[in-house]
Amino acid sequence: MQMMRKFIILLTFSLFCTGFTQAQYKADDLLGYYYVEDPFIHEGSQIFITKNGSGLYEAVVTWVENPKKKKFIGLLFLEKLKWDEKDKEWNDGTIKYPGKNGNFSVNMHFVDANTLKVRGYWGIAMLGKTVYWKKEKSRRKQD
Repeated sequence: MQMMRKFIILLTFSLFCTGFTQAQYKADDLLGYYYVEDPFIHEGSQIFITKNGSGLYEAVVTWVENPKKKKFIGLLFLEKLKWDEKDKEWNDGTIKYPGKNGNFSVNMHFVDANTLKVRGYWGIAMLGKTVYWKKEKSRRKQD
């Protein structure tokens, strides 16, 4: 009985802390530069997330690690992302895998102040891929 009580207290405390840390984020915290590693070929790139005139978030590629992929600089690959105040996450947007056909649904939220968890999927969220983007302070210079 004592063990169960400790478990319930610990669970309640952890749920409270999780809710508290997520509550600190605001819609425009998403804005800025992020380092992104391609989960399939493990090459890096940098993207820039902005807010368009309709209040939706979008992103373009600003830097690529592989010089052969410079053609993707300036590519708008993330569109129509909305802030969900209740769940403290961005969703309902579409993301494109550069160089491939088709768009995927996307949702994202911060796991900490500098790490964005991004889930791209087709159809249902279980049919997708999760990646983590690291926030950066400034634009990288392309060679």
